[in-house]
Amino acid sequence: LRAGPSAGTRTRTGADSSGGSVRYPVERAMPHYPDEIEYSDKYMDNTYEYRHVILTKVVAKEVFKLTGLKRLLEEKEWRDLSVQQSRGWHHYEIHRPEPHILLFRRALGTDPTTGKVPDGHAAGGA
Repeated sequence: LRAGPSAGTRTRTGADSSGGSVRYPVERAMPHYPDEIEYSDKYMDNTYEYRHVILTKVVAKEVFKLTGLKRLLEEKEWRDLSVQQSRGWHHYEIHRPEPHILLFRRALGTDPTTGKVPDGHAAGGA
């Protein structure tokens, strides 16, 4: 993909029926903003369990106002935005192409009622 003739327009080069080169616009997929906050199933590796949370458009705008997408949310902040999940989850990454999707993780074995991390794991999901 290359930048097209006007700013913000992306084009793809392909072949026309005579074998010549043709450029056509490529539409960017619009983000999916649910009517209510959506929660993924949990998935894991050998160290952490993960989940992602898809925010509504209104809540995503609040996240941008709070952080400018320059920092992660603290637990109190994401709970104040109506994100509801058990204890021990940490917002660990901003995925810039989809900033309305919050990425969370917690150490495997974390107590979901207290958020207590098992011995041998760093607090804060780091």
